[in-house]
Amino acid sequence: MALFRTLTQQRAELEKEWTRWAMAPTAAAEIPAETSLLRAEVARSWQRSLHTVDPGRTGAPGLDDVGDRWSESSLRAPITELAGQLRSIAEEAGYVAAVTDESGTILWSCGDRAVRRQAEQVNFAPGGCWDESHMGTNGLSLALHDDRPTTVFSAEHLVAALHGWVCYSAPIHAPDGRQVGVLDLSSSWNRSHPAVMTSVRALVTAVETMLRAAAPSSKPGVRLECLGAARLLREGRPVPLPPRQLEILALLALEPDGFTPEQLHAAVYGDRPVSTNTLKADVSHLRRTTGGEITNRRYMLTGALSCDAVDLLAAIAAGDATSALWLYRGPLLPGSDTPGVVEWRAYLDVGVRTVVLASDRAEHAVALGERVPDDIEVHEHALRLLPADDVRRAVVAARLYTALHA
Repeated sequence: MALFRTLTQQRAELEKEWTRWAMAPTAAAEIPAETSLLRAEVARSWQRSLHTVDPGRTGAPGLDDVGDRWSESSLRAPITELAGQLRSIAEEAGYVAAVTDESGTILWSCGDRAVRRQAEQVNFAPGGCWDESHMGTNGLSLALHDDRPTTVFSAEHLVAALHGWVCYSAPIHAPDGRQVGVLDLSSSWNRSHPAVMTSVRALVTAVETMLRAAAPSSKPGVRLECLGAARLLREGRPVPLPPRQLEILALLALEPDGFTPEQLHAAVYGDRPVSTNTLKADVSHLRRTTGGEITNRRYMLTGALSCDAVDLLAAIAAGDATSALWLYRGPLLPGSDTPGVVEWRAYLDVGVRTVVLASDRAEHAVALGERVPDDIEVHEHALRLLPADDVRRAVVAARLYTALHA
Protein backbone atom coordinates (compact mmCIF):
# COMPACT_ATOMS: atom_id res chain seq x y z
CA MET A 1 0.00 0.00 0.00
CA ALA A 2 2.85 2.41 0.77
CA LEU A 3 4.26 1.90 -2.73
CA PHE A 4 0.80 2.54 -4.24
CA ARG A 5 0.38 5.79 -2.25
CA THR A 6 3.83 6.95 -3.37
CA LEU A 7 3.04 6.17 -7.00
CA THR A 8 -0.32 7.95 -6.77
CA GLN A 9 1.28 11.08 -5.32
CA GLN A 10 4.04 11.01 -7.91
CA ARG A 11 1.50 10.67 -10.69
CA ALA A 12 -0.51 13.66 -9.46
CA GLU A 13 2.59 15.87 -9.31
CA LEU A 14 3.61 14.82 -12.82
CA GLU A 15 0.16 15.62 -14.17
CA LYS A 16 0.50 19.20 -12.87
CA GLU A 17 3.90 19.54 -14.48
CA TRP A 18 2.60 18.08 -17.74
CA THR A 19 -0.16 20.69 -17.79
CA ARG A 20 2.42 23.45 -17.32
CA TRP A 21 4.40 22.22 -20.33
CA ALA A 22 1.99 20.61 -22.73
CA MET A 23 -0.77 23.20 -22.55
CA ALA A 24 1.64 25.97 -23.59
CA PRO A 25 4.30 24.25 -25.71
CA THR A 26 5.78 27.48 -27.07
CA ALA A 27 6.41 28.83 -23.60
CA ALA A 28 7.53 25.40 -22.36
CA ALA A 29 10.37 25.40 -24.84
CA GLU A 30 11.87 28.24 -22.80
CA ILE A 31 11.53 26.53 -19.42
CA PRO A 32 15.00 25.57 -18.12
CA ALA A 33 15.07 21.83 -17.57
CA GLU A 34 16.75 22.25 -14.18
CA THR A 35 13.80 24.27 -12.81
CA SER A 36 11.26 21.58 -13.68
CA LEU A 37 9.89 18.89 -11.40
CA LEU A 38 10.65 16.50 -14.24
CA ARG A 39 13.82 14.46 -14.34
CA ALA A 40 16.36 16.29 -16.48
CA GLU A 41 16.41 13.67 -19.24
CA VAL A 42 12.61 13.73 -19.47
CA ALA A 43 12.50 17.55 -19.56
CA ARG A 44 15.08 17.62 -22.37
CA SER A 45 13.09 15.02 -24.29
CA TRP A 46 9.91 17.08 -23.92
CA GLN A 47 11.70 20.13 -25.27
CA ARG A 48 12.85 18.17 -28.30
CA SER A 49 9.52 16.43 -28.83
CA LEU A 50 7.21 19.43 -28.62
CA HIS A 51 8.52 20.64 -31.98
CA THR A 52 7.00 17.65 -33.80
CA VAL A 53 4.50 15.89 -31.55
CA ASP A 54 1.02 16.95 -30.47
CA PRO A 55 0.55 15.91 -26.80
CA GLY A 56 -3.11 15.29 -27.64
CA ARG A 57 -2.52 12.62 -30.24
CA THR A 58 -4.30 9.33 -29.58
CA GLY A 59 -1.76 6.77 -30.72
CA ALA A 60 1.36 5.99 -32.66
CA PRO A 61 1.46 6.12 -36.45
CA GLY A 62 2.29 2.78 -37.97
CA LEU A 63 3.42 0.68 -40.86
CA ASP A 64 0.99 -1.75 -42.45
CA ASP A 65 3.38 -4.71 -42.43
CA VAL A 66 6.70 -5.25 -40.67
CA GLY A 67 7.00 -8.94 -41.59
CA ASP A 68 9.97 -8.41 -43.89
CA ARG A 69 11.76 -6.18 -41.36
CA TRP A 70 11.31 -8.81 -38.66
CA SER A 71 12.40 -11.73 -40.83
CA GLU A 72 15.58 -9.86 -41.78
CA SER A 73 16.32 -8.51 -38.28
CA SER A 74 19.34 -9.81 -36.37
CA LEU A 75 17.07 -9.79 -33.30
CA ARG A 76 14.66 -12.35 -34.68
CA ALA A 77 16.70 -15.44 -33.72
CA PRO A 78 17.53 -14.45 -30.11
CA ILE A 79 14.04 -13.11 -29.40
CA THR A 80 12.49 -16.29 -30.81
CA GLU A 81 14.83 -18.28 -28.54
CA LEU A 82 13.76 -16.20 -25.52
CA ALA A 83 10.08 -15.96 -26.46
CA GLY A 84 9.01 -18.45 -23.79
CA GLN A 85 10.75 -16.49 -21.04
CA LEU A 86 9.43 -13.17 -22.33
CA ARG A 87 5.85 -14.44 -22.42
CA SER A 88 6.18 -15.95 -18.96
CA ILE A 89 7.55 -12.76 -17.44
CA ALA A 90 5.04 -10.50 -19.16
CA GLU A 91 1.98 -12.65 -18.50
CA GLU A 92 2.86 -13.30 -14.85
CA ALA A 93 3.37 -9.60 -14.12
CA GLY A 94 0.49 -8.26 -16.22
CA TYR A 95 2.78 -6.56 -18.73
CA VAL A 96 3.26 -6.42 -22.48
CA ALA A 97 6.74 -6.99 -23.93
CA ALA A 98 7.85 -5.31 -27.15
CA VAL A 99 10.97 -5.33 -29.32
CA THR A 100 11.77 -2.55 -31.79
CA ASP A 101 14.31 -2.02 -34.53
CA GLU A 102 16.89 0.77 -34.42
CA SER A 103 14.31 3.30 -35.65
CA GLY A 104 11.87 2.64 -32.81
CA THR A 105 9.37 0.67 -34.90
CA ILE A 106 7.89 -2.27 -32.97
CA LEU A 107 8.64 -5.57 -34.71
CA TRP A 108 7.40 -8.09 -32.12
CA SER A 109 5.27 -8.14 -28.98
CA CYS A 110 3.69 -10.55 -26.50
CA GLY A 111 2.20 -10.55 -23.05
CA ASP A 112 -0.94 -10.42 -20.94
CA ARG A 113 -3.98 -10.55 -23.24
CA ALA A 114 -5.93 -7.75 -21.52
CA VAL A 115 -2.91 -5.45 -21.39
CA ARG A 116 -2.14 -6.17 -25.05
CA ARG A 117 -5.65 -5.13 -26.02
CA GLN A 118 -5.17 -1.83 -24.18
CA ALA A 119 -1.77 -1.38 -25.81
CA GLU A 120 -3.21 -1.93 -29.27
CA GLN A 121 -5.54 1.03 -28.72
CA VAL A 122 -2.47 3.33 -28.88
CA ASN A 123 -0.78 1.14 -31.51
CA PHE A 124 1.76 -0.24 -29.07
CA ALA A 125 1.98 -3.25 -31.35
CA PRO A 126 4.02 -4.48 -34.35
CA GLY A 127 4.20 -1.68 -36.89
CA GLY A 128 3.84 1.16 -34.37
CA CYS A 129 6.47 3.94 -34.68
CA TRP A 130 7.61 4.90 -31.17
CA ASP A 131 10.64 7.10 -31.79
CA GLU A 132 10.75 10.60 -30.31
CA SER A 133 9.73 12.39 -33.52
CA HIS A 134 6.49 10.38 -33.75
CA MET A 135 5.43 9.70 -30.14
CA GLY A 136 7.49 12.10 -28.07
CA THR A 137 8.84 11.05 -24.70
CA ASN A 138 8.30 7.36 -23.89
CA GLY A 139 10.49 4.56 -22.64
CA LEU A 140 11.43 3.25 -26.07
CA SER A 141 12.27 6.64 -27.58
CA LEU A 142 14.28 7.75 -24.56
CA ALA A 143 16.26 4.49 -24.45
CA LEU A 144 17.12 4.96 -28.13
CA HIS A 145 18.04 8.63 -27.79
CA ASP A 146 20.05 8.39 -24.56
CA ASP A 147 21.39 4.89 -25.32
CA ARG A 148 20.79 3.56 -21.82
CA PRO A 149 18.09 1.77 -19.83
CA THR A 150 15.26 4.10 -18.84
CA THR A 151 11.89 4.19 -17.12
CA VAL A 152 9.09 6.57 -18.13
CA PHE A 153 6.23 6.74 -15.63
CA SER A 154 2.68 8.00 -16.17
CA ALA A 155 2.60 11.74 -17.00
CA GLU A 156 6.32 11.72 -17.84
CA HIS A 157 4.99 10.56 -21.23
CA LEU A 158 4.50 13.60 -23.42
CA VAL A 159 1.37 12.17 -25.08
CA ALA A 160 -1.60 12.31 -22.70
CA ALA A 161 -3.00 9.01 -23.99
CA LEU A 162 -0.01 7.28 -22.37
CA HIS A 163 -0.39 8.74 -18.88
CA GLY A 164 -1.94 5.49 -17.66
CA TRP A 165 1.24 3.57 -18.53
CA VAL A 166 4.71 2.86 -17.22
CA CYS A 167 7.52 1.76 -19.58
CA TYR A 168 10.80 0.00 -18.76
CA SER A 169 13.13 0.00 -21.75
CA ALA A 170 16.74 -0.75 -22.59
CA PRO A 171 18.67 -0.51 -25.87
CA ILE A 172 20.07 -3.64 -27.51
CA HIS A 173 23.52 -3.46 -29.07
CA ALA A 174 25.16 -5.52 -31.78
CA PRO A 175 28.65 -6.94 -31.10
CA ASP A 176 30.18 -3.89 -32.82
CA GLY A 177 28.34 -1.52 -30.45
CA ARG A 178 25.62 -0.36 -32.85
CA GLN A 179 22.08 0.03 -31.53
CA VAL A 180 19.87 -2.56 -33.18
CA GLY A 181 16.69 -2.00 -31.19
CA VAL A 182 15.02 -1.72 -27.81
CA LEU A 183 13.43 -4.25 -25.47
CA ASP A 184 10.53 -2.88 -23.42
CA LEU A 185 8.15 -4.07 -20.72
CA SER A 186 5.08 -1.84 -20.23
CA SER A 187 1.92 -1.92 -18.12
CA SER A 188 -0.52 0.30 -16.26
CA TRP A 189 1.17 2.81 -13.96
CA ASN A 190 -0.08 1.13 -10.75
CA ARG A 191 1.93 -2.00 -11.61
CA SER A 192 5.17 -0.02 -11.53
CA HIS A 193 7.97 -1.77 -9.65
CA PRO A 194 11.77 -1.29 -9.79
CA ALA A 195 12.31 -5.06 -10.13
CA VAL A 196 10.90 -4.90 -13.67
CA MET A 197 13.97 -3.01 -14.88
CA THR A 198 16.14 -5.80 -13.47
CA SER A 199 14.29 -8.24 -15.74
CA VAL A 200 14.66 -5.94 -18.75
CA ARG A 201 18.41 -5.59 -18.20
CA ALA A 202 18.82 -9.35 -17.79
CA LEU A 203 16.88 -10.06 -20.98
CA VAL A 204 18.87 -7.50 -22.98
CA THR A 205 22.10 -9.03 -21.68
CA ALA A 206 20.88 -12.44 -22.88
CA VAL A 207 19.97 -11.08 -26.32
CA GLU A 208 23.36 -9.39 -26.67
CA THR A 209 25.10 -12.59 -25.57
CA MET A 210 23.26 -14.49 -28.31
CA LEU A 211 24.18 -11.85 -30.88
CA ARG A 212 27.85 -12.18 -29.91
CA ALA A 213 27.65 -15.98 -30.08
CA ALA A 214 26.00 -15.79 -33.51
CA ALA A 215 28.66 -13.41 -34.81
CA PRO A 216 31.58 -15.86 -34.40
CA SER A 217 29.46 -18.64 -35.85
CA SER A 218 28.67 -16.63 -38.97
CA LYS A 219 32.16 -15.21 -39.54
CA PRO A 220 35.02 -17.06 -41.19
CA GLY A 221 36.96 -18.60 -38.33
CA VAL A 222 37.09 -21.51 -35.94
CA ARG A 223 34.30 -22.29 -33.46
CA LEU A 224 34.35 -25.08 -30.89
CA GLU A 225 30.98 -26.32 -29.62
CA CYS A 226 31.34 -28.63 -26.66
CA LEU A 227 28.28 -28.10 -24.43
CA GLY A 228 25.97 -31.04 -24.94
CA ALA A 229 27.85 -31.75 -28.17
CA ALA A 230 31.36 -32.08 -29.57
CA ARG A 231 32.26 -30.50 -32.88
CA LEU A 232 34.66 -28.04 -34.45
CA LEU A 233 33.49 -25.63 -37.15
CA ARG A 234 35.63 -23.74 -39.63
CA GLU A 235 33.79 -21.03 -41.54
CA GLY A 236 30.58 -22.72 -40.43
CA ARG A 237 31.53 -26.15 -41.76
CA PRO A 238 32.27 -29.18 -39.57
CA VAL A 239 35.91 -30.21 -39.25
CA PRO A 240 36.31 -33.97 -38.58
CA LEU A 241 38.31 -34.56 -35.39
CA PRO A 242 38.59 -37.60 -33.12
CA PRO A 243 37.11 -37.20 -29.62
CA ARG A 244 40.54 -37.00 -27.93
CA GLN A 245 41.60 -34.00 -30.00
CA LEU A 246 38.30 -32.23 -29.32
CA GLU A 247 38.95 -32.77 -25.61
CA ILE A 248 42.43 -31.26 -25.90
CA LEU A 249 41.07 -28.28 -27.83
CA ALA A 250 38.38 -27.68 -25.21
CA LEU A 251 40.97 -27.72 -22.41
CA LEU A 252 43.16 -25.25 -24.29
CA ALA A 253 40.17 -22.96 -24.88
CA LEU A 254 39.20 -23.00 -21.20
CA GLU A 255 42.76 -22.37 -19.98
CA PRO A 256 43.92 -19.21 -21.81
CA ASP A 257 47.29 -19.33 -20.01
CA GLY A 258 47.91 -22.78 -21.45
CA PHE A 259 49.71 -25.89 -20.13
CA THR A 260 53.18 -27.21 -19.90
CA PRO A 261 53.45 -30.52 -21.81
CA GLU A 262 53.44 -32.35 -18.47
CA GLN A 263 50.32 -30.50 -17.24
CA LEU A 264 48.39 -31.17 -20.42
CA HIS A 265 49.44 -34.84 -20.39
CA ALA A 266 48.06 -35.17 -16.84
CA ALA A 267 44.85 -33.31 -17.75
CA VAL A 268 44.24 -35.58 -20.73
CA TYR A 269 45.49 -38.99 -19.61
CA GLY A 270 45.71 -38.80 -15.81
CA ASP A 271 47.65 -41.78 -14.46
CA ARG A 272 47.28 -43.88 -17.60
CA PRO A 273 50.59 -45.08 -19.10
CA VAL A 274 50.36 -43.12 -22.37
CA SER A 275 53.49 -41.98 -24.18
CA THR A 276 54.22 -38.26 -24.42
CA ASN A 277 54.65 -38.82 -28.14
CA THR A 278 50.93 -39.61 -28.40
CA LEU A 279 50.08 -36.20 -26.94
CA LYS A 280 52.61 -34.48 -29.23
CA ALA A 281 51.04 -36.15 -32.25
CA ASP A 282 47.55 -35.04 -31.22
CA VAL A 283 48.70 -31.45 -30.65
CA SER A 284 50.54 -31.41 -33.98
CA HIS A 285 47.38 -32.50 -35.77
CA LEU A 286 45.38 -29.82 -33.94
CA ARG A 287 47.99 -27.22 -34.86
CA ARG A 288 47.47 -28.01 -38.53
CA THR A 289 43.69 -27.97 -38.10
CA THR A 290 43.67 -24.57 -36.38
CA GLY A 291 46.18 -23.01 -38.76
CA GLY A 292 49.24 -23.21 -36.50
CA GLU A 293 47.58 -21.36 -33.63
CA ILE A 294 48.94 -23.52 -30.77
CA THR A 295 52.32 -22.58 -29.32
CA ASN A 296 55.12 -25.12 -29.01
CA ARG A 297 56.94 -25.15 -25.68
CA ARG A 298 53.87 -24.21 -23.70
CA TYR A 299 50.67 -25.48 -25.24
CA MET A 300 48.47 -22.40 -25.60
CA LEU A 301 45.95 -21.11 -28.14
CA THR A 302 47.09 -17.95 -29.91
CA GLY A 303 44.34 -17.55 -32.53
CA ALA A 304 40.76 -16.30 -32.38
CA LEU A 305 39.05 -19.60 -31.66
CA SER A 306 35.61 -19.09 -30.11
CA CYS A 307 34.02 -21.63 -27.78
CA ASP A 308 30.55 -21.98 -26.26
CA ALA A 309 32.02 -23.23 -22.96
CA VAL A 310 34.18 -20.10 -22.68
CA ASP A 311 31.08 -17.96 -23.32
CA LEU A 312 29.27 -19.87 -20.57
CA LEU A 313 32.18 -19.32 -18.19
CA ALA A 314 31.92 -15.55 -18.78
CA ALA A 315 28.15 -15.58 -18.12
CA ILE A 316 28.71 -17.47 -14.85
CA ALA A 317 31.40 -15.01 -13.78
CA ALA A 318 28.98 -12.13 -14.45
CA GLY A 319 26.17 -13.83 -12.49
CA ASP A 320 24.05 -13.69 -15.65
CA ALA A 321 21.58 -16.54 -15.20
CA THR A 322 19.57 -15.78 -18.34
CA SER A 323 22.59 -15.99 -20.64
CA ALA A 324 24.06 -18.95 -18.76
CA LEU A 325 20.88 -20.99 -19.20
CA TRP A 326 20.69 -20.14 -22.89
CA LEU A 327 24.32 -21.19 -23.43
CA TYR A 328 24.07 -24.31 -21.28
CA ARG A 329 22.79 -26.78 -23.88
CA GLY A 330 24.19 -29.69 -21.86
CA PRO A 331 27.27 -30.82 -19.90
CA LEU A 332 30.77 -30.27 -21.25
CA LEU A 333 31.70 -32.97 -23.77
CA PRO A 334 29.19 -35.52 -22.44
CA GLY A 335 30.61 -39.00 -22.25
CA SER A 336 34.24 -37.89 -21.90
CA ASP A 337 36.19 -39.34 -18.98
CA THR A 338 39.30 -37.23 -19.57
CA PRO A 339 40.35 -35.90 -16.11
CA GLY A 340 40.64 -32.27 -17.14
CA VAL A 341 37.28 -32.36 -18.92
CA VAL A 342 35.59 -34.06 -15.95
CA GLU A 343 36.92 -31.30 -13.66
CA TRP A 344 35.77 -28.49 -15.96
CA ARG A 345 32.40 -30.20 -16.49
CA ALA A 346 31.74 -30.18 -12.76
CA TYR A 347 32.90 -26.58 -12.46
CA LEU A 348 30.53 -25.37 -15.19
CA ASP A 349 27.61 -27.45 -13.89
CA VAL A 350 28.06 -26.05 -10.38
CA GLY A 351 28.49 -22.54 -11.78
CA VAL A 352 25.21 -22.65 -13.69
CA ARG A 353 23.42 -24.11 -10.68
CA THR A 354 24.86 -21.41 -8.38
CA VAL A 355 23.76 -18.45 -10.52
CA VAL A 356 20.28 -19.97 -10.84
CA LEU A 357 19.92 -20.51 -7.09
CA ALA A 358 21.04 -16.90 -6.57
CA SER A 359 18.43 -15.62 -9.04
CA ASP A 360 15.03 -14.37 -7.91
CA ARG A 361 13.44 -15.24 -11.27
CA ALA A 362 11.27 -18.35 -11.10
CA GLU A 363 11.72 -19.11 -14.79
CA HIS A 364 15.44 -19.66 -14.25
CA ALA A 365 14.88 -22.41 -11.69
CA VAL A 366 12.07 -23.96 -13.75
CA ALA A 367 14.27 -24.09 -16.86
CA LEU A 368 17.25 -25.61 -15.05
CA GLY A 369 15.00 -28.10 -13.28
CA GLU A 370 13.98 -29.51 -16.64
CA ARG A 371 17.64 -30.28 -17.41
CA VAL A 372 18.60 -31.57 -13.95
CA PRO A 373 15.50 -33.53 -12.86
CA ASP A 374 17.27 -35.12 -9.88
CA ASP A 375 18.27 -31.79 -8.27
CA ILE A 376 15.94 -31.41 -5.27
CA GLU A 377 17.24 -27.96 -4.25
CA VAL A 378 16.59 -26.47 -7.70
CA HIS A 379 12.96 -27.70 -7.66
CA GLU A 380 12.44 -26.39 -4.12
CA HIS A 381 13.87 -23.01 -5.18
CA ALA A 382 11.47 -22.90 -8.12
CA LEU A 383 8.47 -23.61 -5.87
CA ARG A 384 9.51 -20.85 -3.45
CA LEU A 385 9.57 -18.34 -6.31
CA LEU A 386 6.50 -19.41 -8.25
CA PRO A 387 3.21 -17.65 -7.33
CA ALA A 388 0.56 -19.86 -5.76
CA ASP A 389 -1.63 -19.72 -8.88
CA ASP A 390 1.15 -20.37 -11.42
CA VAL A 391 0.31 -23.36 -13.60
CA ARG A 392 3.96 -24.42 -13.65
CA ARG A 393 3.84 -25.36 -9.97
CA ALA A 394 2.24 -28.71 -10.84
CA VAL A 395 5.10 -29.67 -13.15
CA VAL A 396 7.77 -28.55 -10.67
CA ALA A 397 6.03 -30.32 -7.79
CA ALA A 398 5.95 -33.53 -9.85
CA ARG A 399 9.68 -33.19 -10.57
CA LEU A 400 10.39 -32.68 -6.88
CA TYR A 401 8.31 -35.70 -5.90
CA THR A 402 10.14 -37.87 -8.44
CA ALA A 403 13.55 -36.62 -7.27
CA LEU A 404 12.70 -37.25 -3.60
CA HIS A 405 11.55 -40.81 -4.32
CA ALA A 406 14.21 -41.78 -6.82
